[in-house]
Amino acid sequence: MEGMATEDSELQTAAEVFDTGLAQIKQYVDILTSRGVEWGLLGPKEAPRVWERHILNSAALTSLIPEGSRVADVGSGAGLPGVPLAIQRPDLRVTLMEPLLRRFNFLSQVVEELGLGDRVDVLRARAEDCDEHFDIVTARAVAKLPTLIGWTKSLFLPDGYLLALKGVSAADEVKGSAKALKAGGLEAEVLVVRSHPQAQVTHVVRVGRSN
Repeated sequence: MEGMATEDSELQTAAEVFDTGLAQIKQYVDILTSRGVEWGLLGPKEAPRVWERHILNSAALTSLIPEGSRVADVGSGAGLPGVPLAIQRPDLRVTLMEPLLRRFNFLSQVVEELGLGDRVDVLRARAEDCDEHFDIVTARAVAKLPTLIGWTKSLFLPDGYLLALKGVSAADEVKGSAKALKAGGLEAEVLVVRSHPQAQVTHVVRVGRSN
């Protein structure tokens, strides 16, 4: 009974976060917890906690993204955080960037099945090989911050931002990135945000040009 109560609570929270996109995000969760597990893109132990740990965690970025932004989700993998953001924010133009063929194929199927093709692109490429410019670059579980900055800075400079979802060690990663930040004329700050008052906090490192 406790598990059912938790699931009901998470669905209620998701309904408030995603509003008219609830049906799409539920369909995406169904894909993640079935085909995503089968394809090795989501661990079997992650399936029972996909709402809190993955979906609501990704949606917490929304308060940091200006309206109408072009967003690149680098190393998108199973589509986190790019797909939840695209569903939550119809005003965004999202590019899911993924170099590995299996993940690229998965993302292409997800975008088609969810009917997101009019505002979500899937690009098979590494961030460092892409010559496009974006207002916002997102990354989740891709690389340590110094490496991530090196890969992505050309995508968001001079006037955009990198939003890297990190754990409780986010501040330590920022300290360890001092050399990379200084070399790029960048500054970083750790932000703690939530997608909903009932959701767990998400730690985000925002990187942009120094003032």
